[in-house]
Amino acid sequence: MAEQATEHRVVAAPPEQCFAVVSDVERYPEWAADVKQVIVDSRDGEGRPLEATFRVGAFGRSSSNTLRYDYAEAPEALAWTQVKGDLTARFDGVYRFEPAADGGTEVTYTLEVELRVPLPGFIKRRAQSRIMHTALEELKARVESSLTT
Repeated sequence: MAEQATEHRVVAAPPEQCFAVVSDVERYPEWAADVKQVIVDSRDGEGRPLEATFRVGAFGRSSSNTLRYDYAEAPEALAWTQVKGDLTARFDGVYRFEPAADGGTEVTYTLEVELRVPLPGFIKRRAQSRIMHTALEELKARVESSLTT
């Protein structure tokens, strides 16, 4: 059964900047510590990644999954669904970007994960929480550092 969770973070940058970093999946290995490699398998008519295969460090081993991106709500959101995965049966999510009162962006990250291997619920929830927390902290650091360079 899939577990769904949502986390929020305020980033000191405009929503467009946050969307630009999140949608540039080929550069994830530069700033997302667990992402080791990204290969864009196909692009849409605008040249954006449509399907991409990720190799990540997960649960003490290397794992891979292929995600299909949905730009229907761009640039307010970037959603994806897993097409294929070796450790995960489902790894679907969405980043949403809403202007914050201070000129920054409220980033909402929702993730639905279903593992192929049976694990106790508290371990799955802890892993999912770590993935989301780390992703948001690394996104925040990347976006905010790109404003000063």
